[in-house]
Amino acid sequence: MHIHEYQAKTLFKKFNIQTPNGILIDTTVQASDACAKLEGDIWVVKAQVHAGGRGKGGGVILCRSVGEVEQACDKLLGTQLITPQTDVKGLPVNQVLVEAGQNIEQELYLGLLIDRQTQKITVLASTEGGIDIEKVASETPDKIIKFGVDPLGTLNSQDCDSIAQKLNLADTLAEQFSQTLLGLYEIFITKDVSLIEINPLITTAENTLLALDGKIDFDDNALYRHEDILALRDISQEDEKEMTASEYQLNYISLNGTIGCMVNGAGLAMATMDLIEHHGGSSANFLDVGGGTTAQRVAKAFELIQTEKNVSGVLVNIFGGIVRCDLIAEGILQAIEKVGLNLPIVVRLEGTNAAAGLKLLDESGVAIHTESDLTQAAIKIVELSK
Repeated sequence: MHIHEYQAKTLFKKFNIQTPNGILIDTTVQASDACAKLEGDIWVVKAQVHAGGRGKGGGVILCRSVGEVEQACDKLLGTQLITPQTDVKGLPVNQVLVEAGQNIEQELYLGLLIDRQTQKITVLASTEGGIDIEKVASETPDKIIKFGVDPLGTLNSQDCDSIAQKLNLADTLAEQFSQTLLGLYEIFITKDVSLIEINPLITTAENTLLALDGKIDFDDNALYRHEDILALRDISQEDEKEMTASEYQLNYISLNGTIGCMVNGAGLAMATMDLIEHHGGSSANFLDVGGGTTAQRVAKAFELIQTEKNVSGVLVNIFGGIVRCDLIAEGILQAIEKVGLNLPIVVRLEGTNAAAGLKLLDESGVAIHTESDLTQAAIKIVELSK
């Protein structure tokens, strides 16, 4: 689950991480009061959307007068912001964060994530803040400092001091850096975070260290024990189909291809998509119906696939381990009767009661192509979808 920048900064403050003064507003009439409370003569208006690259999309506007702040609010509020990380529709801007301008001396990067290769919580830090960390990693990897923390251990002040030295931070800035990093680490482990980053983390002419931005991604599977975090969810920023899918315990992501996919298991779903691509097709979605799927969930999965306007064929790939293939076959037939799909459909069943499931489909009288071999199923749906 993602949260907005202003929500991340609210959490930062609770863990002793310094941020610029800012005021959240949702109408332009609030702009002048916000500027008066923040004081100064430079402000930044920042669109609150669940996407990076806001500056490149025109979602971060520097203003040198109250009038410019009002114009920026007018420009952003109620619009769809398109950034390099959104689709062509963009995301709705329902709120903006007005912040006091800062005397920036240096921009740093600081973040934590789970490194699956080392099986550690990894601190990433760099003097190259303000730009995509992926770009830094590809072009100047030597400028990224990595420090692994054993998940059964902890991050201590000495570790933070060592990283601060590598960033050439001294005295009070090093102390503030340690406080910031320890705060991030505490959020990471207590709130079941999968990624947390400050980009940029700035030093100012006043010798202070501030989180100028904030991004936090939480582990969806752990939200049941964090009601305070779940309360921060903004469904207006979520894809409608993906949100509907989650209500039925389906994992769904829209893509740009033409072949709808319904598979049980994330790994099998990715392998299926790769095979479709290998044989000249393209996937319209990622859809994992889960290991213990039901006929109702299969029906909902078909409904979701049909909402994709570019779909010209559907491939169902089920490996019956926990789930019985004959029950999946019944669900497929119920779904087709309910949804009324007129698209070419290829169904591959393997595993528990696969033969019974394939027989049920073959004898149903419904125009379904069945296969027991995944490669043949992929070849067939690519051919039919064209």
